[in-house]
Amino acid sequence: MIFVKLLLAHLAGDFLLQPESWVKHKESRKLQSGRLYLHVAVHIALTALVLWDLRLWYVAGLTGLSHFIIDATKIQFQKRKTKRSWFFIDQVLHLLILAAVAISIQKPAVNLAELIGERELILLTAVVIVTVPSSVVIKMLISQWAPHTGQNEDDSLQHAGKYIGILERLFALTFALTGHWEAVGFLITAKSVFRFGDLRKAKDRKMTEYVLIGTLLSFGIALFTGMVASYFIYMV
Repeated sequence: MIFVKLLLAHLAGDFLLQPESWVKHKESRKLQSGRLYLHVAVHIALTALVLWDLRLWYVAGLTGLSHFIIDATKIQFQKRKTKRSWFFIDQVLHLLILAAVAISIQKPAVNLAELIGERELILLTAVVIVTVPSSVVIKMLISQWAPHTGQNEDDSLQHAGKYIGILERLFALTFALTGHWEAVGFLITAKSVFRFGDLRKAKDRKMTEYVLIGTLLSFGIALFTGMVASYFIYMV
């Protein structure tokens, strides 16, 4: 559960509480960016909050220091062509550090069961995973195939696709956790019906394949997260 708590703090700090403007500022100003140090401070605060034990103050400091080193290395060496690769390298390194820290702590010094039970914490982590973190991962995975439609972006709501994806994954996660798999099929069918008009109007095979890949990834991540969360909730 120590790892789950550290993972929750990492997801919140890296995705939920880091605006895109901070990312661009860090990429442009690099080590001179104040957003980098503010971002690290947010991670330290979140880690201290989820652990909620002064005896583990060094854990928050260690994760903050490692986060700074990894992020500083990424923004120093990543290029436009290697941005996707550096994103995944960055996240894998963060997770490895969190796993190492969790393993090094033999006994969980904090018991949050009185406030939030283990099942609720697992569920909360699953919900966070299928929101913004999944959106960023899917965007990175399919960005290389993004078709140029030439359509005016004003015809679409700002960030509409991102929020639609988050909502559909939350629904799919809920259906997976409650065992209503037939509802997942209905959700996929409903999305296909709504997207059919746009795809037919576009008359672009690449656009159809792009949307299909994104949709399958979106539902796949949500369902896999739901199954893993259900397993751990059952085991607790």
